[in-house]
Amino acid sequence: MEASPIRKVVHIDMDAFYASVEQRDNPALRGRPLAVGHGEKRGVVAAASYEARVFGVRSAMPSTIAKRRCEELIFVPPRFEVYRSVSRQIHAIFADTPLIEPLSLDEAYLDVTDNLRNLPTAWLTAKEIRRRILEETGLTASAGISYNKFLAKLASDHRKPNGQFAVAPDMGAAWVEELPVAKFHGVGPVTAAKMTSLGIITGADLRAKSLAFPTQHFGRSGSWYYDIARGEDDRPLVPNRERKSSGSETTFDRDLTEPADIEAGVLRMADDVWDWCEKTGARGKTVTVKVKWQDFEICTRSRTMPNPFADRGSLREHSVALVRSVYPIRTGIRLVGVTLSQFRRHDEPEASLFSQAAS
Repeated sequence: MEASPIRKVVHIDMDAFYASVEQRDNPALRGRPLAVGHGEKRGVVAAASYEARVFGVRSAMPSTIAKRRCEELIFVPPRFEVYRSVSRQIHAIFADTPLIEPLSLDEAYLDVTDNLRNLPTAWLTAKEIRRRILEETGLTASAGISYNKFLAKLASDHRKPNGQFAVAPDMGAAWVEELPVAKFHGVGPVTAAKMTSLGIITGADLRAKSLAFPTQHFGRSGSWYYDIARGEDDRPLVPNRERKSSGSETTFDRDLTEPADIEAGVLRMADDVWDWCEKTGARGKTVTVKVKWQDFEICTRSRTMPNPFADRGSLREHSVALVRSVYPIRTGIRLVGVTLSQFRRHDEPEASLFSQAAS
């Protein structure tokens, strides 16, 4: 029997996507430290340019901290419609790749094992994709090339910005050994801190442990950590992954205690979610309202309907009812959010929801 061909996976990741779009569209912002987000007291950085990252400014950082780290930081409000439009251009460039797994607006996995671009190597395929992205959008992208998803994603970070890096099968395990586990995709800050407390700093430290060790300390994730420490990842690419939820949230300029103000915020978030539903044709059955109190404690309330929400008014009504369930207000509320989940397409027959159970 013939051996299966070695997989060739490319991970394409745009460089500082939101910030780069803003710098492309406004030459006065080029070369300057830039944050996409609202710079008011309660704002959060959605994206940071590379000039801002030099000062330690990162996405999800509170605006006040970002401004302290970089006094010259320029805040630009996000333009999500523009980002989505550019994203469609980028994903259209991927279209003649046989297997694509979109991850977000600005990144995707491509399986180029079966070469439909008539290019001799995965390296040249990635280079051609990056060239077209630059030519058609004016933006740069970085690429990682390897034999599995884990290594391809790690590799795309290795030559950022505007570069690419390949991890061949004969170097995968050794390359992982040299890296800090904190850089591993799927190892967040909490897990990284726990690994450090267990004496695991690098991939080599993790690889030295038996399977029983990570399983004991990290439960079901233990086998995943055991495999990636050896450069192994058998996950297939999953094309056209269904979106499981859509949500919107806002942080208020001041802590709110008046029900009318709180409910007005919830209604705005419900409207944002419904606008997305209108554009995509998706309809969901479960609505969840999130509340973050003044002391940063978070609570959520959910309600699942027999059928998907059919109109804006119904979503608004149930969202407000859910936030009212947290009354009386024990302290100020700093954030509210609304999320819709358990989707189906609005044009999908209701009977199809039960077809799998009936078969």
